[in-house]
Amino acid sequence: MTPVTVLGLGPMGRAAATAFAAAGHPTTVWNRTPGKGDDLDAEVAGTAAEAIAAGPLVVVCVLDYEAVRSILDADALKGRTLVNLTGGSPAQARAMAAWAVEHGIDYLDGVILNGVVGGPEAALLYSGPDEVYRAHRSTLAALGENGRHVGVDPGRAAAFNVSLLDLFWTSMFGVVHAFRLAAAQDIAAADLRDQAKLMAGLLPELVDVVAEHIAADRFPGDASTITSAAAILTDVVDTVRAHGLDDGVLDAGLAAVRRAVEAGHGAEGFSRLAVL
Repeated sequence: MTPVTVLGLGPMGRAAATAFAAAGHPTTVWNRTPGKGDDLDAEVAGTAAEAIAAGPLVVVCVLDYEAVRSILDADALKGRTLVNLTGGSPAQARAMAAWAVEHGIDYLDGVILNGVVGGPEAALLYSGPDEVYRAHRSTLAALGENGRHVGVDPGRAAAFNVSLLDLFWTSMFGVVHAFRLAAAQDIAAADLRDQAKLMAGLLPELVDVVAEHIAADRFPGDASTITSAAAILTDVVDTVRAHGLDDGVLDAGLAAVRRAVEAGHGAEGFSRLAVL
């Protein structure tokens, strides 16, 4: 079983170290704050360089790329494989990959999509050289057997991640804003909750519809048009403003819809906005 090093023992780092050890991989851990790895079935190293020296595969999962750079020892990593599970932008991932190549380090960038490590629910993406991924695929399977290699561009996994986070956080802002608007109109959160889940339940099917329209480069407005969306959004924004609530997100959306109508796309479906 391949020895593995895990640098960083926040929630995801701990989960990764636990998963590797449970799968039978000799696991060495290091964390900037001492004592966090004492309860793990792993060897605790005194320094990051000492941990790196313990095995050929090094997984780092810390707060951000600045933290990654601050703890990595290029000399210790030379000839080893670094798998970076720290969230960041595609540009940061590509810059990190270039640094790794410069120092003779094999590099994979990875993302944990749903905050789950280990088990069938885990969803991880990796990007970087195909031969590097294939060399360590069986070891990385300890983190999630459904892990996918999405391309040789080291920034591609991060590109998937930021696109999906765009969906998630825009949706979360919608959720909290809906409860604020409901409260302003004397609707209790408990009363709105079930109706909100019904509305959110429409999204999975609409994701399929938008993806199909983009692939076909056709945006039929038979179910709903951009012009009708403009009318509905106008009513929502007017109500939000009447209560003195923040209209920034909705107003930006309404502006995009109105631009589409002015450009002659009013009769097309809302999915047309994905390519404008």
